Amino acid sequence: MKLYFKYMLLLLRSEMQYRGSFLLLTLGQCLTPFTAFASVYFMFERFGDLKGWSFYEVVLCFAVTQMAFSFTECFARGFDVFSSLVVSGNFDRLLVRPRSTALQVFGSKFEFARIGRLLLSAGVLVWATNHIEASWTPLKIVALVLMVGSGVVIFTGIFILAASISFWTVQGLEVANIFTDGGREMTQYPLNIYHRWVKRFFTFIIPFGCVNYLPLLYILGRDGADNPLYALLPLLGFVFLAPCLLVWRIGVRHYRSTGS
Repeated sequence: MKLYFKYMLLLLRSEMQYRGSFLLLTLGQCLTPFTAFASVYFMFERFGDLKGWSFYEVVLCFAVTQMAFSFTECFARGFDVFSSLVVSGNFDRLLVRPRSTALQVFGSKFEFARIGRLLLSAGVLVWATNHIEASWTPLKIVALVLMVGSGVVIFTGIFILAASISFWTVQGLEVANIFTDGGREMTQYPLNIYHRWVKRFFTFIIPFGCVNYLPLLYILGRDGADNPLYALLPLLGFVFLAPCLLVWRIGVRHYRSTGS
């Protein structure tokens, strides 16, 4: 991790060479979740509720997902643009260095301007927690923190899987955006508003349901979800990372240089 923070510091210094541009980009990044939040607001202004969910309950779910995705885009962007390393042949350099390839890719690119989106999402999260009808016990606070942290891990795992495809296809596949950008758009709402097969897929295959839905039921005390184990379900997101890293290692073994 010491090497990872060195990567981060070097890239932060390079971005700080153009501070005006950095501040404008950071401000611009705030607009994306703001417009998404506005769409949620106007939807509830028109219809009142969403399949039994109130505005602030959905906003809490929205903020958790947006925070997790923004954090991932900021600090795990290297995997999202990994195909460029394969196309250019620069991944060969990473293979001869005495460090993990996953760590080197992880620290190859940071987009600190995404912090603007992260801060806005954090503000919405705090605002939502102050308005929902829930008794905030220490375990519920832990559950909320785990929801965000596990969301970061799951999105990072999806980025790793998408990057691993490049070992066989060379170019990245846009279909991976179904689970990255598409996953963000879908999981910013409670999963029970979708068809049953969608809910099951994003609970048992990609465990988003263990991040933004089941723990949320526990926090809100809905549908009899009063078992404290619901608060620890986000930890399953960390289990999801293991097969993602395994696929990455298999991809590295099968890597063939493009010769660029």
